[in-house]
Amino acid sequence: MIDPQSYRQLQGAIAGRIENDRFLLDQLRTEIRPLQAQVRRIQPRNTTAISVVGTDGGSNRIAFDPFLMQIIRVVDSSNNEYCLDVITPTTNVTEKSAEQFHPNGRPRTPLGEMMVMLGVRHLAELSRMIRHNDGGRPVSPHWVDVYRELTEWAVLYSIVRQSNFGTDTLVVFDGLLRSLVFAGDLFQRYLQELAAALAAHWQQKRHVYLVGVAKHSKVLTRYRLAMALEGVLATHYPAYVEIPRHIEERAYVHAEFARGDDVVLETERLNKFVGGKMFFVKFGNRPQNPIWPVDIYLPQAKLAPTVLGHLLADAQNGFPVPFYPLCLQRAHKNAALVDFDFDLLQDQIIDGIRRVLGQEAIDLDIFRLQEADPAQVRYEYE
Repeated sequence: MIDPQSYRQLQGAIAGRIENDRFLLDQLRTEIRPLQAQVRRIQPRNTTAISVVGTDGGSNRIAFDPFLMQIIRVVDSSNNEYCLDVITPTTNVTEKSAEQFHPNGRPRTPLGEMMVMLGVRHLAELSRMIRHNDGGRPVSPHWVDVYRELTEWAVLYSIVRQSNFGTDTLVVFDGLLRSLVFAGDLFQRYLQELAAALAAHWQQKRHVYLVGVAKHSKVLTRYRLAMALEGVLATHYPAYVEIPRHIEERAYVHAEFARGDDVVLETERLNKFVGGKMFFVKFGNRPQNPIWPVDIYLPQAKLAPTVLGHLLADAQNGFPVPFYPLCLQRAHKNAALVDFDFDLLQDQIIDGIRRVLGQEAIDLDIFRLQEADPAQVRYEYE
C-alpha cells in the first residue's frame, strides 16, 4: 500500500503532468468539434438481420489442458454451425492446410473455398502470420488466433455467396471490416469477390447489406472524452456521425489500417487492409447511451442512413446489453462453449490423455487431485 507521503508526491506529479499536457486535450477537441454539425438522426427501418460470430479464444480455454487446445467454432445468430475445429499451437500447418480440401482437390470447408477463390493452397500463403512448422520447427502460438480470424472471414464470404436470402437482409460481422492477417493484396481481392457476391443479390432485387460492429476502437477511445466535452452525439434520439479518414489515421499506429479505397483514389496507394467506412453510432435516445464504432461496407457507405436504420431496429431490441445489436448477442450466445458443453469438452480431453498414457493413466488421476495453484491459500488468511 502507498504511504501518505508517497501518495501526496504521486498526486502532485499527476497533476503537474496533466497541466503540462493540457494542450493534447485541447487539440483533440479541435479535431472532433467539426463533427458536431455532421451528426445525423437514424430513422428506423425493418429488415432481417443475421450475424456471424466465432468462438472467443480467451473465454473458451479449458481449465485442465496441457496441450493448449482451442475450439474454432463459427455460428450465426440462428445457431447454424459453419465450422467446428480443434487446433493447438503445435498443430502441423501443412496438415491443417490439407484438411481444407478433399483428396480430389475440391474445397471441403469454407476456409478451403476462400483459399481456392484467392488462388492459394497453403495457410502460410494465405497469411504471413502463419509459418511452416514442418519438422517440429517452432511457430508463434498466436497463429491460432490468426487461423480463427481467417475462418470467420471465410464463413462470411460463404454466407454472402451461397445463401438464398428470402428478404432484404442485413449481415452483421463481429468486428470492423478490416484485417491485417491476409498476405499481400489478398484481402483486397477478398473484398472484390465479396462485392461481386453482394452485387449478384442486388441484381435479383434482393438488397443485402454488410456492416461490422465492434465493441472497442482505438479511434473511439482516443476521442471519447473530447466528444463528450463537445457534445458530439449528445442527442435525445438515435444518431450517427461519419468519421473522416484523417481522424482515424491519428488514432492508429499503422495509418494503412485507416486508409480505404476512398483515400486510395487520392493517394494512388493500394488499400490492403480496409473494407469499411467508420461511423460512430448511438442507438439509444439519451445523451448518455453507449456509442459503438461501426464499419459500413465501403461500396455501401453512401447508403449509411438505410443501413443504420436497419441496424437500429435490431439494436433497440438488444438484450441483455441494451442498444447493442440483438443478432450479435444471439450469435455470441450460440458460439460460447459454457456449462454442460464445456464440461463435456473437459471430459473428452481427460479421456484422450488417459488413452495416450495407457497403464500410466492412474498417475493422471493422482495429478488431478493435486492443488493446481497452492498460492491461492493465501487469500484464506487475508
